[in-house]
Amino acid sequence: MASHRLSARGAGRWLADATLALAAFAAIAPVVWTFVNSLKNRVDIATSVPRLVFTPTLDNYVYVLTRESARGGLVNSLVVTGASVALGALLGLPCAYALARRTGRWTHDLQFFVLSIRFMPPVAVAIPLMVIWLGLDLYDSRLSLVVTYLLLTLSSTIWLATPAFRRVPREIEEAAAIDGYGPFSTFLRIALPVAGRSLAGAVAFSFVLAWNEFLIALMLTTSDAKTLPIVASELTQLGRDVPWGILNASVILLSLPPLLMIGVLNGFLTTTVARGARRGQH
Repeated sequence: MASHRLSARGAGRWLADATLALAAFAAIAPVVWTFVNSLKNRVDIATSVPRLVFTPTLDNYVYVLTRESARGGLVNSLVVTGASVALGALLGLPCAYALARRTGRWTHDLQFFVLSIRFMPPVAVAIPLMVIWLGLDLYDSRLSLVVTYLLLTLSSTIWLATPAFRRVPREIEEAAAIDGYGPFSTFLRIALPVAGRSLAGAVAFSFVLAWNEFLIALMLTTSDAKTLPIVASELTQLGRDVPWGILNASVILLSLPPLLMIGVLNGFLTTTVARGARRGQH
């Protein structure tokens, strides 16, 4: 009987490992294939049988980084995403702390409202704002994109940071109050450092959402403020003359910042799960 249980456990563990390996392969294989194709010239890519042996070249990356539209899209993405995430953290973290430390029906209603903003269709946000920015003569500008993206980053930051602040022990804040700390000093010197790793994950998640945003940027820009996802998508509109090497290089460059932030986000999720498990044991 015991041997059957051990064999069943071994089979279940093997099946779980195989499923995990298959999922990892399905996630990593397209990225690896895109990276390999970004190092090929057009002749090596346009073959009926994929070439695994070829002479690598960095010409595609050089073209993307030296092309004015691609370079402008990269700068716009960095500026817009960075500014919206920074403003989202600056405004959202104090709001999340207030929601975590205040109890009442209005706090739950406000949290639900913040979360509902995140689930709104992008078109429902972009169309009214497009009319507003056209009226203010701010259409196709970085400022309009920063303010629009701020709706996304602010809601995501508040949504994810509120539980992080709730996990901060109240005893620490009470001790700080006895030592003469005011509410702002307690937030800045106590709550932020204690919840720092979880908050970093919330900011990283907001960065990934803003960086990958496509539809809002497509509707609110035409030339001057186009972000890198818009510039990369324009390469696919050339029909049979698509420069696949350049397109693959653009995809890799577009994916690098989110991949770095996903590493931070992975640390946030690991920390959250570990703390939840320890709390469950106690």
